Amino acid sequence: MPKRVAKRALPTKICPVCGRPFTWRKKWKAVWNDVKYCSEACRRRGR
Repeated sequence: MPKRVAKRALPTKICPVCGRPFTWRKKWKAVWNDVKYCSEACRRRGR
C-alpha cells in the first residue's frame, strides 16, 4: 500500500493574484518551485 500524507502536511503557497492559499498537487511534483498561481485562470489574469 502506498504511504499517504495528510492534506494538512502538504506544502502550501499563496496565489499572488487572488490571495488564496493552494496546496501541493502530485502533477506539480517536479515543478513545485516554479508554480506561482493556483489555477490557469489566475495565471492568465496575473500577467
